[in-house]
Amino acid sequence: MQATQSLRFSRKDTQDFFKTLNQRVNHYFKENKIPKTGNWKLYVKTIFMFSLLVAPYAMVLTLSFNLWIKLLLCIVMGIGMAGVGMNVMHDGNHGSFSKHPWINKFMGSSIYILAGNVFNWKVQHNILHHTYTNIHGHDEDLEAGRVLRFSKHSEWFPHHKFQHYYSVFLYGLLTLNWALFADFQQMKRYTKRKLSYLNSKRPSLQWTGLFLTKIIYFSIWIVLPILFIDAPWWTVLIGFVAMHYTAGIILSLIFQLAHVVEDAEMHEAHKSGTMKNTWAIHQLKTTVNFATKNKIMNWFTGGLNHQIEHHIFPHISHIHYTKIGSIVRKTAKEFNLPYNEYKTTRSALFSHFKFLKQMGAQPA
Repeated sequence: MQATQSLRFSRKDTQDFFKTLNQRVNHYFKENKIPKTGNWKLYVKTIFMFSLLVAPYAMVLTLSFNLWIKLLLCIVMGIGMAGVGMNVMHDGNHGSFSKHPWINKFMGSSIYILAGNVFNWKVQHNILHHTYTNIHGHDEDLEAGRVLRFSKHSEWFPHHKFQHYYSVFLYGLLTLNWALFADFQQMKRYTKRKLSYLNSKRPSLQWTGLFLTKIIYFSIWIVLPILFIDAPWWTVLIGFVAMHYTAGIILSLIFQLAHVVEDAEMHEAHKSGTMKNTWAIHQLKTTVNFATKNKIMNWFTGGLNHQIEHHIFPHISHIHYTKIGSIVRKTAKEFNLPYNEYKTTRSALFSHFKFLKQMGAQPA
């Protein structure tokens, strides 16, 4: 992938950390004779996550439950929505779901039923976030308008003093914002900056695809339920918002625990245009793991609690992160480099909101 960014990372790695790590990880896969992509475990999980999203939707449309049960089903759909995003769409758009490009493309396209857009996601996530992790002005995951302040390099406003209280309520709006506003704003911004990735379509086709997929999306999730469900139209909107709010909170918190916490460094672009560290070492300093011993978190989050492994090896499927994690940890320690990790989800959450409070304090 290529972007129009002028920022570069140092190439001076006197100890060859990444070369050594890469050799060890490659040796692991070669020795065990396994591919770096997904296997039957991922395929079974894919079926489960899609079922968690689609089955409640079908039940809402066809069965005569009371509205409270249908609201509960919408919340379950939100959990499924987050599950598909973290376990299927994410691997697909990183090219790690399968060794077959068309399967990766198909699974990555599941983002269209999750309210997003492939082009926007790949530019924001694969290029800007994975390349310029936690660098102010380059990593858009740190940008929250003026509502939230995630970096010491961002402008401070008085209302930020309360962000550790109100932030979680805004997190629930993440995917709803994708559906209604963010995709159009990003498409305009990225095409204007001429950001792209390999084999991406020209801007006119991107815009056409965006509008068509949005029409299909809202037809599936709003128009069809209004036509099929014997209930006032506004109840459908409530269910739609409940689904998105559930998915939004899950996705926001999972991603925030990896980068917006006390142990993750926040950087500003160096005046020379070249960052102090190499890209791989930068990833170690700006990324944090959490609850990697928790089997439920490992399974449901699609390995996103193994963010260190994911950031250094984004083209390896998340089902391998637990295994290669010990290699990354051992190698980082050997080279006297950080390997930041919170033992539990609770401690990571505590650190996140503590960090928000720190960022909300008025700078000296």
